[in-house]
Amino acid sequence: MQYRPLGSSDIRVSVFTLGCSGIGGLNWLKGVSHGWPPIDEEEVVQGVKAAVDAGVNHFDTADLYGNGESERRLGRAFRKIGLRLDDYVIASKTGYLQGSAEHPYDPFHIRNQCEQSLRNLGRDYLDLYYLHNAQFGDDDRWLGPAAETLCDLQKAGKIRLRGQSAYSHADFEKTIPIVRPDVVQTKVNAMEPEMVEPGSGLPQLMEKNGITLTAFAPLAQGRLLGLFRPENPPQFGNGDVRSNNDGFSKEQLQQLWRSLNPIIERFGDDPKILAGLFFHAILNYDRVAAFLSGFQAAEMVQNNLAALEACQPTSEDLAFVREQFR
Repeated sequence: MQYRPLGSSDIRVSVFTLGCSGIGGLNWLKGVSHGWPPIDEEEVVQGVKAAVDAGVNHFDTADLYGNGESERRLGRAFRKIGLRLDDYVIASKTGYLQGSAEHPYDPFHIRNQCEQSLRNLGRDYLDLYYLHNAQFGDDDRWLGPAAETLCDLQKAGKIRLRGQSAYSHADFEKTIPIVRPDVVQTKVNAMEPEMVEPGSGLPQLMEKNGITLTAFAPLAQGRLLGLFRPENPPQFGNGDVRSNNDGFSKEQLQQLWRSLNPIIERFGDDPKILAGLFFHAILNYDRVAAFLSGFQAAEMVQNNLAALEACQPTSEDLAFVREQFR
């Protein structure tokens, strides 16, 4: 397992980070699903154990995932295995759940959510705490107060590093000068590499401010593995977050396969090889600390860990992959 630094800190994390959104189960927010099908808790325990045994030391969750159930299950899994959660790097986030607050980024609410996340996990501090989005209200009213609250939590020893999760260069151009995060998080995969392309807005900001990045959706919710065909688009159950994703439509899958076909012709159709190829494609970009590998079963963790080792692409291989999606 390789390890890379978070920001300019001395905290080093495994490039394979276990993403824990899938272990929160079903979750609805304002009528929109942000959750996944229910998962057996023993699968969570075995998935976490497989990750730890392979050298994974970084686990990413959020108050949003299952309304705290992901955090609680992660904490219980470590206790059942007999490991100290304090020996691992734990990241959580806030910014979607509003409760009775005026806004999710009301300072009092952020502090309350942080304390609740700590109770859920069974810890006294978080290694990394993200603002989960860049939605700060009219005229970004809550941006300054949210940033100040993160600093206060850091000074109080409740969090070690500050993070900002967002979805566009404009979001980061707005937030980085004020939040001053150590780490940013956004969607990055072979289909959607624009956030880490050299010379674009976010990489320049990261270089200037000593920031590193964690990437979610590295396999585009499984679409990059060649498992979903346009002639038979998948139908996901009620409450499955993938049901909101147009990327699984016939038209979008047809477009995807125009890029996937030459890749499969060159590397084969083994999902393990393809997963490893796309993981390494992300890690090849500058200032990427880690990618988040989600799971709903222990076997998924084992397969993705094996994929990272099974495929060792050359620079020419990675250039070929980038060209197919350009």
